[in-house]
Amino acid sequence: MELRGRGALITGASKGLGAALAGELARAGARVALVARGGTELERAAARIRASGGDAHALPADMADKRAIYAIAGAAAAVVGPIDVLIHNASTLGPTPLRLLLDTECEDLAAVLETNLIGPFRLTRVIAGAMALRGSGLVVHVSSDAAVAAYPRWGAYGVSKAALDHLNRSWAVELPEVRFFSVDPGEMDTEMHAAAVPDADRTALARPQDVARRIARMIADSERIESGSRVVLTP
Repeated sequence: MELRGRGALITGASKGLGAALAGELARAGARVALVARGGTELERAAARIRASGGDAHALPADMADKRAIYAIAGAAAAVVGPIDVLIHNASTLGPTPLRLLLDTECEDLAAVLETNLIGPFRLTRVIAGAMALRGSGLVVHVSSDAAVAAYPRWGAYGVSKAALDHLNRSWAVELPEVRFFSVDPGEMDTEMHAAAVPDADRTALARPQDVARRIARMIADSERIESGSRVVLTP
């Protein structure tokens, strides 16, 4: 996919991998709309991209809020044009320190699913139809190794990512005009990882900027990736 002049929407884009992905796509010439809850951090991320010559717009919103989805899609299209690339990066762990499933409140599990699974479903449902009518478009779901391996205390997050992977596959078989893939970026030095594993050796973790660069190359070469695939980035 030629990214120059394309409209891209990235959720969870105020920091970490999301902000790095927005920067990489903008450097490739895409017009990027950044979505996240934290308005101040989000605007700083967009401003850094604009300062480097990119076309970036901050759209503060909560992916877990059903009422915000149409507003996100409409505002993004207004500032970057038709959405050609949609990246579902917004994610939450739930309460930290992470809890065993027996200690997880039903409401906490529901909140994780709203952000990590239901929000992406709603936004894809709004945007992918127009992609299908145009006969092109790409949707990327950011997954995790917790989607395929069960770790103690990661139950709520892992369940949400496993379901996200299957959602990715289901979209792919139902909408052949649009390309879909999910990507497991591996362990990165992010605030989310620090909240989940506070005693981790940060020097052993990948930098979000490096991971974003690899994912941006995958997006550019997405025609070579089977739609519905789950791609694991190895160190």
